[in-house]
Order: sequence, then structure tokens, then C-alpha cells
Amino acid sequence: MQLVPKTKLAPESAPITEKIILDVGGMKCAGCVTAVERQLTQYPGVKSACVNLVTEVAVVELEDGAVDADALSKQLTTAGFPTQPRKSANKVAGETSALEDPAARGRRETLAAIRQLVIAGVLLGLSGIGHFGNMGSSVLPILNNIWFHCGLATVALLFPGRPILVDGFRGWRRNMPNMNTLVGLGTLTAYTASLVALLFPRMGWDCFFDEPVMMLGFILLGRTLEQQARGRAATAFRQLLALQPQVARLIVNPDAEKIGAGATIVEVPAEQVRVGEWLQVLPGDKIPVDGEVRFGQTTVDESMLTGESVPAIKHPGDIVTAGTLNQSGAIAIQATRTGDETTLAQIVALVEAAQTRKAPVQKLVDIVAGYFTYGVLTAALLTFAFWYFFGVHHWPNLTMSGGMEMMGHSYLPTQHSPLLVSLKLAIAVMVVACPCALGLATPTAILVGTGMGAERGLLIKGGDVLERVHQLDTIVFDKTGTLTTGNPTVTDCLVFEGLLTEDKEHNREILPSLLPIPNSQSLLQLAAAVESGTYHPLAKAIRAEAQRQKLSIPDAVDFHTEPGLGVSAVVEGISILLGNWDWLSWHGVAISETGQQEAQRLAAEGKTVVYVAVGGTLAGLIAIFDTLRPDAQAAVNQLQQMGLRVMLLSGDRLEAASAIAKQLGLDSADVMAGVPPAKKASAIQALQAGEMGRIPNPKSQIRLGKFTSLGNPPDTQVPTTGQQSAQQEENTQGAALGKNPRGWLNFGQNPQSVVAMVGDGINDAPALSQADVGIALHSGTDVAMETAEIILMRDRLSDVVQVIQLSGATFNKIRQNLFWAFAYNTIGIPLAAGIFLPSLGFVLSPSSAAALMAFSSVSVVTNSVLLRRFVYRP
Repeated sequence: MQLVPKTKLAPESAPITEKIILDVGGMKCAGCVTAVERQLTQYPGVKSACVNLVTEVAVVELEDGAVDADALSKQLTTAGFPTQPRKSANKVAGETSALEDPAARGRRETLAAIRQLVIAGVLLGLSGIGHFGNMGSSVLPILNNIWFHCGLATVALLFPGRPILVDGFRGWRRNMPNMNTLVGLGTLTAYTASLVALLFPRMGWDCFFDEPVMMLGFILLGRTLEQQARGRAATAFRQLLALQPQVARLIVNPDAEKIGAGATIVEVPAEQVRVGEWLQVLPGDKIPVDGEVRFGQTTVDESMLTGESVPAIKHPGDIVTAGTLNQSGAIAIQATRTGDETTLAQIVALVEAAQTRKAPVQKLVDIVAGYFTYGVLTAALLTFAFWYFFGVHHWPNLTMSGGMEMMGHSYLPTQHSPLLVSLKLAIAVMVVACPCALGLATPTAILVGTGMGAERGLLIKGGDVLERVHQLDTIVFDKTGTLTTGNPTVTDCLVFEGLLTEDKEHNREILPSLLPIPNSQSLLQLAAAVESGTYHPLAKAIRAEAQRQKLSIPDAVDFHTEPGLGVSAVVEGISILLGNWDWLSWHGVAISETGQQEAQRLAAEGKTVVYVAVGGTLAGLIAIFDTLRPDAQAAVNQLQQMGLRVMLLSGDRLEAASAIAKQLGLDSADVMAGVPPAKKASAIQALQAGEMGRIPNPKSQIRLGKFTSLGNPPDTQVPTTGQQSAQQEENTQGAALGKNPRGWLNFGQNPQSVVAMVGDGINDAPALSQADVGIALHSGTDVAMETAEIILMRDRLSDVVQVIQLSGATFNKIRQNLFWAFAYNTIGIPLAAGIFLPSLGFVLSPSSAAALMAFSSVSVVTNSVLLRRFVYRP
């Protein structure tokens, strides 16, 4: 199984492209993300780049062989963002070859966080004493000494503040200013102004060395808390990475008789296991690779992959998945997928790719972030100019008060120096602005949402998918294998009399061995022989019934399959046709009135009717019934209660599809029947556009849910929904014209719809790709899962409801985060600029601005982490 993000097929003339993953360090805010993307896209040969601030990953699409990943990494490293290409060989997706052991890295990050918290606490404590006036002198007189605070500020800038200053300077020098540039300018300006006031006391300025120290303290505190919150946001993803076993028990020269005892077992790295090798898995072990059970039986906990808490019972022949936990018995498995090909590795790669794909709403953030730092610097310059040249002179009696004044200290000197007043306000503007909040708003929510989905067996392929799910108004379900169990069984086998004794097609007599067809067993034998050349679920049901009745199956040759119509083959020299009404009509087989009546009766019971023709004559009917999934009814009801329109799409006859729809409580107007695989995508497209559509097809025409042979018309109409009228059967070839005489598509009042398609088969892949959101069941084909944008690992229709709820909750968090980020900067910058200073005497001090800036980033990440409280509401 290849689980990859949905991509559109490129034209044949388009150059072949490849994708590489880079691990990028040094990014602090959304401005850094924009700078990295700009550096990547300007590199010759790079087509596009998508960078994630939270996971520090860049996905680069480039022309095949045109770009050296190491050279690209070196350029980013030179630009101030330490980068290395992702080495995936013999590694689990999501881990780099150069990274240290996850446990060691975790310990190192924990120690670093504790150290940074201690430093931040000391800086805040000591600098805060400067605001307590003489309160500190009673304990330690030196704490109230201006030279002590000067030294403290100097040490703070040279040591804990040095990385911020250096990174900010590098960004400025490379014309890529970031948050560190703003913080660095603010702290250096405050420190320089205080140092001038200390060295030249006659200027009458106040010293405020405590301000740069408190700014650095709040910045370090905020970043530590933010990093911890980001770690909690990535918990689910890290748990996925931790599932990959490191060791496997290789069975040397496996012998089924010696597996239980006496077998030679060698422990090898799991990454070295090859396909076809046998492995021993003991109780309590993680299964190292995807494989098939060859010996023993056990129960396996698959909860981390499927979200299913009940262990699955495994017998010989069953499939097991890497990373799942063997619980009760020792088993021997044969490897079928190893390394990066295992289901777990593909899921990890998919989840990581999903966390990189951006929601369309983030485009606005990217545009703003690219110019944010420049805008803030401009705002700070304008603030300085306004207050220096006009503000202080126009309001000479300014006083500072309000909630942001600390411990009675006035931030304006008694002489109201225009230069110092203007500097303090400009510093506050630079420090209060927070590009981090903008940069973290979307990726942290996507990180949590996709990680939680993976925990619950819901694989969502990106933020863009989350946004489209939020906008859905229509859910279209495929019938067979999706709404139904996908395990159909034969219920009826009817034989018709009156077979001709001549093969019209070959102008020869039918072989006596095929005539007469005395009973249903003989008809079933012929049908099973023809269906032995195909793997359709209906074919499987026919072969299974023949095996159940222990019937011999004759040999067949010259197989031909037409997807969605039927199959033909030659048995003992005679042509046999199996398929639907249209398949027989296409081959000129007449359908008697008795045959039509019996077929309608069976279809009305919700059964799929397979017509069997021998030598150009209808020989009988085989009815096959596929039961509804146990949770289908509840899922449909919940979706309807959520205000979504639920529709059924099927290649089956209208009667059979309507019977299933009736069981589910769907209206006849919500049934699209008789739609062959080639037309499903066009049906979805027409539903999206709300337009009548035409699909070229040289063979047939679809009307009102029925695929009706009309010879060789030049066009084919898109299937129309609705109920058959009383005049349907008046058409000699069974075309149901109904109330719409032209039979064209008309999906109701909505001119346009945002459509999700839920399917499982290879025939559903085009429709899954065409839909705004494709949802595939994990039990379906690989093609369907590659095409879909959401994969339901548990094969439960109730998970369609859960994934919509989770996507809605995630997107709500994104909107909340973006609202807070924009609102914070929109309100904070004017406050720092002194908009209420003349009227209320209220202004943000630089240290208070730093505290608010740190709080904004922490609040955005924490709000995203709260998404983990999401509870599915059935």
C-alpha cells in the first residue's frame, strides 16, 4: 500500500518532477518561513517549496535530477537556517539520519528548557526589583544600585541574549528581518539609552536597565513555554514514530515443524529484514514488518494504527502490520513489506506531509508575514518621528498611568525629554509585535488535528483538506463495498427455457454439451467459468457459490471484461456473456418480457441482477445481495442531522440502488444509479457545478439512473437522478425518460456544491480524485487510497462523521488562532505607540510589551493543544 498525498497527473509534455524533504533549523517566526521559501524557490530548478514552522520541515518539488539536495541545504545553511536533506534509506519516514537518539534528544531538550526557565526566572526576578524601589534595599542594598542593574543588563545581553542579537543581526544583514531583529533592536536601543543616561547624568534622562533585562526574561520564558506546548502538539506524531520496532527475530531456514521449538532464531535490525523472510514474534513484541501469519495464532493490538481498542484475532493467512503489538501467542510471520514500504512508514510519511500542506486560509498569513517585520519597523520609525517632532511638544504635561505602569514608576522622565519618550514608545512598538503568533496559528492546529486523526485511524492529508471538509454540503457514497459490506452472496439463480440451438454470432450449432441447461447448477457452472477471469466482487460471489455447492467449473478462454458492464468468454467453443442489461443489449441479446419482469422483481428487493446469455440468447439470471454495513444507517442519519445532503452513487440498476436507499432513508432524488465507472467522475463534476453535462461515449447513453443501450449515439448524457415515471417501460429498450424528457442532469436548487466522495474500489478512483474531498476505506484498493485525501483505517462509515467533526474542530482552532494573532497585533501595536497616552495617560512599557508578545505565542500554541480534548459526538 502506498499512502501518498493526492496529486494531479501532469501532461505528458510536462517535465518529470521529484520531491525532497529538508530538515530546516533556525526558524523563529512566519517571516523566517517566508524567507526560507523565497530562498528555495529562487534556486534554479526548484518548482515549489512548502515550509512548516512547527515541524521544521521543507518539502521541495524540483525537476528530476536538476538540483543537488546537498547544495540546496548548503545555501540555506549559509543564509542562516541550518539545513540537511532527509536521508530516508533504511530509516523510518519522519526521522533523519543525522538526528540523535530520540530519547537522548528528549533529555537534552528537557535540560535545555529547565536551564532556560531558570535563566528567565532569575532575569525577571532581579530586574523586577528595579521596579520595587527601596523595597529591595532592606534585604540586599546592592539590588537597588544602578550600577548593579547596568551590569545585569550587560550580562543578560552578552550571554542569554546573545543568540537573539546575533540571529536578528544576520536577518537584517541578509535583508530577511525576523522577530529576533525586532527584539534585538528593542533591547539594544533600551540598553544604549540607559547607558547614555548613566554616563551623562546632566542630560536628565532616566536609566531603565531593568527594561531590556525584563524583555529578555519574558522572551525566554515565552519561548520555553511555547516550545513545551509545541512538544505536546506533536505528541501523536512522536508516538507514531516510536511505534517502529528496532529489532526483529529472524528465523533461519524456517521449517513449519520446528517453528515451535528448535528453530534457529537470530536477532537482526528490523531495517535489514527482506521480503519473504520468516520472523518470530513473541507475546509482548511489536511486529517489526508487514507480513502474513504462517504459524500460530494470537491477538494483536492495532489501536495505534486503527484506533480500534478491541484486539484483532490473527490466524495463519491473516495480515499483520508493522508497529502493532502481539499480545497472547507466539507466531511466525513472513515479511511482505519492509522498511519504508510498511504501512506504518507510509502512514508516518503521509501524516508528516499532511502537516506541511497549508490550508488556503494561510495564504493570507504568508503574504502578511512576508512584509510584517518591515511594517513593524516602519511603524516604530513613524512612532518615534511623531512623538519626537510633534507629540511631546503638543502635549507637554504627559503623565503615565494605567494598568501597564509598574509599581508606581513613571516611564516618562520628569523633564519629558522628547528623545527618550519617543525611543521608549518606538521600542515598545518593536517588541510588542509578534510575527510568531501568525506563523504558529495554522501549523500547530494542523499538527494536533492530523496527529489526533492518525491516533484514531483517520488519515487526513493536509490543512487544505481540513478547510474543504469544513465547507462540505454534499456527501456521495458508493454503494458496493462502501455502504455495503463488500461480501456479496448469490441468493437466486433462475433458468429460462427456449434457448436457440444456433449460435447466431458464429453461424453454427451450439455444442450439445451446453444444451439444454437443465437446472440452476448448470447455469452457475457456466457463470463461474466465465467469472474465473475477473476479480470483481460479483465474480467472487458467483465463484464462491459454485464452490459451496461443490460444482465442477469448466475451462474458459478468450476472456474480455468491460468495467461496469460485464464479462465475456468462450466455454467449450460457445460464447457466454455475463453482465447487466446494457451489456447484453450492446451484444444484441434480446431480453424477453419474462426476463424483464423477473429482473425488476429481484432488483426491487435490493439485489444486483447478473444476466447470463449463452450463444446470443438469454439463458438465466443470477441475483446477488450485499448486506448493508452495520453502521451505515447511523452514519447517514448523523450526516443528515449535520445539515449535509447524502447521496448514493452506483453502477447498479435504479431498482437495486433505490432499495438500498430506502433502507437508509434516502430520497429517490438522492440516488444516482446506472453510472458506469467511466462516468462517475463526470457525475461528481456535474454535481459540483450544478450543470447539465455531456460525456462522450460511442456506445451508450445514461438516463435517470439507468444505463440504456441506444446503439452508437454520438453523445452520452450524464446520469440523471430522480424517480422513474409511469411511462418508463414504454421505451422498447428500457430507457427511463421520466419527467425529464431529455434525461439530463438536474441536481436540485444549489447552483454549486462542495462534494465529498466516499468509496473503496479502483472504479471509484476517478470520482475520488474529482470530488472536493475524496474519502477511501482502508480495506479498499491501493489506487483508491492513493487518490483519496482522507483514509479511514477502521473501515467504519461512522468515521466519516468523526472526520468531519474533527476537521471542523481543527479549522475552528485555526480561525481562533488567526483571529487572536491578527487582533493582538492590531490592538497591541497602537497601544504601544501611545494612542491612549494623551487622553488616558496609558501606554505599554517595553517590558510589558515583551510580556504580551510572549503571551500571544504561548496562547496560540496552547489553544491548538486544547484540540486534544476533542470528543467524537455520535
